Amino acid sequence: MIKDLTKGEPLKLILLFSIPLLIGNIFQQLYNIADLVIVGRLLGVEAFASVGAVAPLFFLITFIIVGMASGFAVITGQRFGAKDYDGVKNSVVISTILSTVVTVFFTLICSLLMHPILKLLNVPENIYENAYWYIEIIVLGLIATTFYNLLAGIIRALGDSKTPLYFLIIASVINIFLALIFIEFLHMGVAGSAVAVILSQGISVILCLFYVKKKFPILRLKKQDWLIKFDKDFYSSATEHLRVGIPMSLQFSIIGLGVIVIQSVCNTFGSNVIAAVTAALRIEQIATLPMISFGVALASFVAQNFGAKKFRRIRTGVIRTSILSIVLSILMAVIMRFWGADIIREFIGSATEEIIEIAHQYLLISTFFYVFLSQIFIYRNALQGMGEVIFPLAASVAELLMRAFAAVYLAIKFGYIGMFYSGPIAWLSACIVLSFGYFRSIKPIVYKIKNNTLND
Repeated sequence: MIKDLTKGEPLKLILLFSIPLLIGNIFQQLYNIADLVIVGRLLGVEAFASVGAVAPLFFLITFIIVGMASGFAVITGQRFGAKDYDGVKNSVVISTILSTVVTVFFTLICSLLMHPILKLLNVPENIYENAYWYIEIIVLGLIATTFYNLLAGIIRALGDSKTPLYFLIIASVINIFLALIFIEFLHMGVAGSAVAVILSQGISVILCLFYVKKKFPILRLKKQDWLIKFDKDFYSSATEHLRVGIPMSLQFSIIGLGVIVIQSVCNTFGSNVIAAVTAALRIEQIATLPMISFGVALASFVAQNFGAKKFRRIRTGVIRTSILSIVLSILMAVIMRFWGADIIREFIGSATEEIIEIAHQYLLISTFFYVFLSQIFIYRNALQGMGEVIFPLAASVAELLMRAFAAVYLAIKFGYIGMFYSGPIAWLSACIVLSFGYFRSIKPIVYKIKNNTLND
């Protein structure tokens, strides 16, 4: 159901809101993890490496879509917080039109340029064909990814973090079931895994649409709502959405480009290193899910309270969520350091001890920097919830530059071990930029609070 985040104890609201997000994020990861586990166990290390070799490209494409949808959802959340319900409907329509146009264009461009892109990624010849068909199918089904993220973002902007979760769980189970059928029984190979991902995401879109129509009156759009006049009001609303959506999409794409740089360097070290890094990154993504969930919940909380002009609540929510996120980051770092190798061993059943050791080395390095990563999610989402786009974008640029420099320079000097430091260095630089940006943005609010001139 729709939840008003402008009333009640901030940390409790954020925690309750983040729990379904955390569960949902876990199941979202199952899309990729199930693919990798099934592919690795049924088809072997080379097939596993072929998926891992193009995983950053998959993430880049997804990041662009998620960034755009998240940016549009900020406008939806702000209008909902301001009790502008006609504005909420308008935001949904505008978001749908813009997302469709961008996705179709992006699908065509990526599909036409796929071979040159894979060449730039240095995908090894022995895994090239499997890698190509996996990512090509993902791109052709991109519209399903777009509409799930768009619907989920809109529903969360209205304070409901549970509904997208239920359908994501169903879709994740279907994904595993379909992947097993396509690979084990229909012998479709790596391509079968990609088909399973797209079909399951399409099912989650259909479920979201039916549920929204039945249970959410505010999102029931009539025919006249879709009769858009391309006049001044349309262009004004579209500009408002793009003003937030484009920088957030660019911000996410810059992060994705940084990961692609890493993968391009990683691919030069052969299948074993590719498989090890792929496994380590998937495990790390699971370890950082609580931090990500707090950040997404905080973005919805901040957006609604910003729209309602309750700035004191924003500051309180950010401080308390930041402290909790630091504690969790330390806990997850300890778990990864002591039990990471055992988790990796279970993750790739056919992995050699060399692959396990390489993956564990990555985790031993990255876990020292989890605290900085946790604060990136807090400050980035707080700024985005307030509609601030400059500092998150600047942080992403800093992250890309530091990641690329470290990956290339340190890899040349120290081999793949040097490459493992690129992520942590990038986190540190982004954290510095975002922290400065948040405190600069919140400073006028703090001044008003101290002088009792702020009403909320």
